[in-house]
Amino acid sequence: MTEDVIQDTTHPFQSMSHPTPEFLTRAHDERDPSPWLALYLDQSTPLPDDVKAAWLSDSSSASRQYLLPFLRPLARAFIILFQIVKVFVPRSWAHSGLLHRLLAWGLKRFVSPEANWLILRHFHLGSQVLAFIGRNSPAPVATNPLEPADIDALKDDMFLKHDLNLFNFVIRMNRALRDAGLELRKPEHLDFSMIRDPGVRLDAMPHHKLNFLDLQSAIELFTPLYQLMLTDNDFWRAANSLQLDETIGIYTATLLAAPEHLVLVNNKHPLVPLSTLRAGHRLVVHGLSTEMLHSLLCRFKAAQAEGGVVNTTSGPTAAA
Repeated sequence: MTEDVIQDTTHPFQSMSHPTPEFLTRAHDERDPSPWLALYLDQSTPLPDDVKAAWLSDSSSASRQYLLPFLRPLARAFIILFQIVKVFVPRSWAHSGLLHRLLAWGLKRFVSPEANWLILRHFHLGSQVLAFIGRNSPAPVATNPLEPADIDALKDDMFLKHDLNLFNFVIRMNRALRDAGLELRKPEHLDFSMIRDPGVRLDAMPHHKLNFLDLQSAIELFTPLYQLMLTDNDFWRAANSLQLDETIGIYTATLLAAPEHLVLVNNKHPLVPLSTLRAGHRLVVHGLSTEMLHSLLCRFKAAQAEGGVVNTTSGPTAAA
């Protein structure tokens, strides 16, 4: 048995006023290895170290381990209950403004710093990925970037706008391609100017005694509320926007001429709508897919700047 502390790995929390994840400080025991350390050190998926550390710290939390198994079935039961309730209310009944104020309130007071950081990053990264596709399309289309600076900015219907942006982008770009008689293809020169670090800081997230809820538990709890306070059309569209992960992955892989990277995207076929009961879990997969896709684009950008080629396992390498 060996017990080695990972001393040579410079992890991102060392330079922040945020506790280092336990799996990065515990001695390595070969008879009881940490699965979280294995996932952190693994380089098979493209994620920045700070994102991976935050993601795994949140995933390994007591909230994720002990609360989620109880919260998930309750949340799904409420989805069914609210679906029945909404049969008896006007189809146009909705309170999006109140919903987003409640979501922002809940995030600030109960959700972990890592989860809040990942949520804020998601809006920035999703906007950058759409801008990359729209700018490099043979028929370029403009996008409507969402770049919330803090949790309070989410009150501006940010979650609803995120879903609308995605569908509107797919419609606008494909109409432009059809009207011009063109197909999406790799351009002679890829424009990566919009791909950058979003600048959202983990240590700026609320970090109080009650900020303990992990990302998956928070999403499972918020999903029934999302259903209750939006129209059926808005909720159904939000749930099924997750299947467009495949579509966005195909667009990006086409522009990069790198179809092998589609293995990183897995949120079911876009033409087969799924039950909204699993929307919470699929939203987590959506967030992770966006992080990996953005990280992949960052590596391609760095390789282009260096005049090299991309090794998506270990990063850009110089051309021979």
